Amino acid sequence: MHSRRVAILGSTGSIGTQALDVVAQHPDAFDVVALAAGRNIELLREQARIFSPKITATAEDGPAGLHRVAVESDAEIVLAATDGSVAFEAVFGAVERGIDVAVANKELIVAAGELLVQSARASGARLLPVDSEHSAIFQCLIGEEHSSVATILLTASGGPFWRMPREAMENADLTTALAHPTWRMGTKNTIDSATMMNKGLEVIEASRLFGFSGEQIRIVVHPQSVAHGFVIFTDGSVKSQLAAPDMRVPIGYALSYPKRLPSFEQGPAAFSNDDILRLLGAKNGEAKLQYEFEAPDPARFPCVRLAYEALAAGETQPTVLSAANEVAVTAFVEGRIAFGRIPDVIEGAMNRVRPEEPTLQGVKKADGEARTAAGKIVEAIERPIG
Repeated sequence: MHSRRVAILGSTGSIGTQALDVVAQHPDAFDVVALAAGRNIELLREQARIFSPKITATAEDGPAGLHRVAVESDAEIVLAATDGSVAFEAVFGAVERGIDVAVANKELIVAAGELLVQSARASGARLLPVDSEHSAIFQCLIGEEHSSVATILLTASGGPFWRMPREAMENADLTTALAHPTWRMGTKNTIDSATMMNKGLEVIEASRLFGFSGEQIRIVVHPQSVAHGFVIFTDGSVKSQLAAPDMRVPIGYALSYPKRLPSFEQGPAAFSNDDILRLLGAKNGEAKLQYEFEAPDPARFPCVRLAYEALAAGETQPTVLSAANEVAVTAFVEGRIAFGRIPDVIEGAMNRVRPEEPTLQGVKKADGEARTAAGKIVEAIERPIG
């Protein structure tokens, strides 16, 4: 049996560690050839001891270390699981050489998705989505004609503030913002869920990955996080992909595509009734399930509107949105701005930065200018710490 050679960018983060859980459960299916981490050196050493990669890199190695892991490791698939723009060159280098990339980096697709998709088409590399929502859409679209799709529907958990009044959200503290009700994610993605910017970024990501306009991509809040996405077809049919909220499911599918990992025994007696309910999202021995679907509240979650506006504006405006959001989230995590000021920082940067042609150079320029503009806005509204 052939083992697929895997390189991971961001191996010590939430997605990276869960990916290595998947690899450990299927040792005959995968061979970890390279790992890149940030500053958690001790965990990287432990991962290297267990998986024996040929190449490792840390933040001290900079972009060159990431490039070495992605391009020089003889990987067949690279898992891009870093936050932000740090791995752009490494991912583009892999795609240009025809190496498949499992994408778990929203910022990468939002900022430079058009360019990356074009590069993948030219080289034959496959871009395989890892986000649970985009994995769901990807699976629902297999075998379907593009012209038969009427609407893509992305589900959102609503995050920790879905039932909270807007006034309480404005000054919510970091601990509350990080208390996600269903998903285990890193700090950046969890805060993005609290503002629902994660869903706005995913709308842009879906447009780039699947080639649909913003008007064809909608959002519905589904607190149980079991139905991860829907595709509505022109004949009125609807397809969905469901699974318990566990990121190891979409990670495993991306790494093993087009095969599925044999995680369960086959046959009519493979699942008990409890097993079936658990797979459909039941918790703590629940005997029945109920799924809720609600429209998002644009007044309490303005980041969703900003994302749609960035997608409609085109050029490098999505890059500006993504970069400014990173700056704003970091400022909130550091206690420099209130939670409710995150969208103000983003909108201010979008108004200040002139969009560029979406070339790689234009993307880099827009990213830098957006960070500078957002940083100045943070300084202007910064609150005393302590």
